[in-house]
Amino acid sequence: MYAERIILETDHTGKIVNTPTLPANKQVEAIFLVLEDAKTKIKREPHPDLVGKFKIVGDIFESSPTSDWNL
Repeated sequence: MYAERIILETDHTGKIVNTPTLPANKQVEAIFLVLEDAKTKIKREPHPDLVGKFKIVGDIFESSPTSDWNL
């Protein structure tokens, strides 16, 4: 057994782009580690089931870093 590192990319639907060629007649075990992309900014939103069901009390700006608030 040997290890070979292959970095795969996905499209906007999560499908693999440019599927790699694998060795013929072999079993392959895959462990997927999702790489963090510094360019991608996550938009923070509450879960749809929670929208409109809670009330903000107090200073919410102290609850997370200023960089998350786009100020």
